[in-house]
Parts: sequence; C-alpha cells; structure tokens
Amino acid sequence: MPTLYLIRHAKSSWKDSRLDDLDRPLNSRGERDAPEMGRRLAARKVSADQIITSPALRAKTTAGVIAGATGFPAERIIFNEDVYLATPTTLLDIICSLDDAWQSVFIFGHNPGFTQLANMLCNAEIENVPTCGIVAVDFPGKKWVEIPRSNGKMLFFDFPKNKSDL
Repeated sequence: MPTLYLIRHAKSSWKDSRLDDLDRPLNSRGERDAPEMGRRLAARKVSADQIITSPALRAKTTAGVIAGATGFPAERIIFNEDVYLATPTTLLDIICSLDDAWQSVFIFGHNPGFTQLANMLCNAEIENVPTCGIVAVDFPGKKWVEIPRSNGKMLFFDFPKNKSDL
C-alpha cells in the first residue's frame, strides 16, 4: 500500500525583502520546528523510500533536516521544480508518476496546494496545513497511478503546535 507524506516547508523568513521567493530561508521558528517534526516522524518509525521537494530554499532545507532525522540520505533527495507552488492537479500528476518500488514517499512543498490536495485525497476538512505540518495518507492498491481513483485514509495530521499525539 503506498503511503504519501505531504510535508509543508517550515516557517520561512521575510526579513530580507530583496530575496526572491525561491531563496527565502527558514526563520528561527522554522529552524526549531523542522528538527522537532523529524523527531516525531522518527518516533513513529516512519521512513521514506524517496523524498521529493520543491526547489525553494525553505522546502529544501526542511527536507534535508527531516531526511537526516529519519535516516534518508540527503544526496538522494529529488528536487522537482513542478512542486513549487503546484496546484493539486500538478501534484497528482507528480504522484501518479512515482516509481511503484517506492511505497513511502515524502513530498515537501507549499500551500495552498498541499492543503487542497490533502483534503481531496482523503475527503478531509483540514482548514490549513500549517508550516512544517505533515499529512500522512495511506492508499489501497499497489500503484501510485491508482491514487486518483482511490479513497485515501489519513493516518495522521501533525504540526509543530499539536501536542495531542505526544
């Protein structure tokens, strides 16, 4: 059964208005939250067969931190320009093209696409996936291409300010 982890980038800095959106780094809260969410995934014994991230610095940094916390080799992270500010349709296209050998995939990206896709995949009513939020969705079947026709089951929705699962 394929399992997808939609992970929104950690909180980014708006301090330097001259920076291009792609180049915005994490702020101090993001630098604190990313390792915490990595620890939470590791505590759940979650690991990735593949990690894919937006090329935005804030997403790449979050992906690298969480990869380290969960034992995924940073050099194997795939940077996919199509994830940057993607619509749910674009994200679904990316997901449907995933290698079926990968049964657990982390995708790091942005809102509003991540919140919209999470709600669509598992018929949820998440108002907002906050920064560094994680939506884990399990799918019946064995192939990623089957996901648009399947009803995903939300395994968990976690985010830095959530204290209920701890």
